[in-house]
Amino acid sequence: MHLRYSYRIYPTVGQRASLARTFGCARVVYNDALAARKEARKGGFPYPKSTDLQKLVITGAKKTAERAWLASVGVDPLIQSLRDLDTAYRNFFDSVSGKRQGRPVGLPRFKSRKDSRQSLRFTRNGFRVRPNGKLYLAKIGDVRVKWSRALPADPSSVTIVLDPSGRYHASFVVDVEPEVLPEVDAEVGIDLGLTTYAVLSDGSVIDNPRFLRKAEKKLKAAQRELSRKAKGSKNRAKARRKVARAHAKVADTRMDWLHKQTTKIIRETQAVYLEDLNVRGLARGRLAKPVHDAGWSTFRRLLEEKAARYGRTVGIVSRAFPSSQLCSACGHRDGPKPLAVREWACNECGVRHDRDLNAARNILAAGQADRLNAPGGPARPGVAIPRQARPVERGTHLSDPPRTDVRAAGAGGIPVR
Repeated sequence: MHLRYSYRIYPTVGQRASLARTFGCARVVYNDALAARKEARKGGFPYPKSTDLQKLVITGAKKTAERAWLASVGVDPLIQSLRDLDTAYRNFFDSVSGKRQGRPVGLPRFKSRKDSRQSLRFTRNGFRVRPNGKLYLAKIGDVRVKWSRALPADPSSVTIVLDPSGRYHASFVVDVEPEVLPEVDAEVGIDLGLTTYAVLSDGSVIDNPRFLRKAEKKLKAAQRELSRKAKGSKNRAKARRKVARAHAKVADTRMDWLHKQTTKIIRETQAVYLEDLNVRGLARGRLAKPVHDAGWSTFRRLLEEKAARYGRTVGIVSRAFPSSQLCSACGHRDGPKPLAVREWACNECGVRHDRDLNAARNILAAGQADRLNAPGGPARPGVAIPRQARPVERGTHLSDPPRTDVRAAGAGGIPVR
């Protein structure tokens, strides 16, 4: 499996100028290739192949007076820029044909030098890690790296990223083997929310840290200072970077917290079940800011990635499943309830429930039922189910399609462990 390891790098003033020049050359090559393909499309001709584009916008362009400065940078990032264009077109055609799942992907667009994020990629021929810990980049030199942890294997490529706050990062791609953790008996269902971030079916509660809400005072001051600067001035550029650094601090703090929470859950449980929330729809309403601040999609993605790496299972329950309406004790459906109702008593058995804990228990029951009925499982009831996740189940491979359906057996009345 391929993993990314990202580190801060600290290029010198001269190396920053070389990187800026390489960013610009890679962007120009990308735009020239995109323009060539658009012209071919307008003329009714087939799209030029990658090899023909490379000869046109790189090899041939270096011999012209207008693009002679392309020879001042390494050729590897320029070739990778063309491969990025091929990937963008491939994603578009796969999205149109239905091969690619998820939100629709549009046609590639021209890149701008004013983009807040710049990146370029080097393959094995364009970089190497020195014995002294520095990162050598072709035609840039040895760059100092802040090694926060060791690389588990030799990297196959590295992407240099300049973020809006002015920080440089080196993102290495390495190929590692899955690290299967020892099996445990615990399985949990998780109900995500805003008042409390998550309630687990075993009664554990994860408080909502609200990182953006806590930093709003500083963010407002930085945004107010930015709005008073004249457009195009150096002071405005400084103020913009100050705002970007404030947002980057919030994003980094949130990501660090999410990594710690998901790692703890994956290590302590064999299977995790979540509800398939409509995050995009919720983010368009009046709760848009707290929904974005919560980072539910990132939480789910990290759980799935770590489950695939450590041999755990992540099950996704359909968003149509009435987790807040079912009694986890008897399975009676008590009907919808407004969000203000945090506790309720079942009209059938009289058991009093906490709304979030009851929903987490129902998600656990529905997820377990869906897992038992998954393809590749035993056809007869009563046959023991192995705890180790199978290849047909969610969480064992990153490429597995998500399971969003819940069979009727998981609708209610299922005993909770």
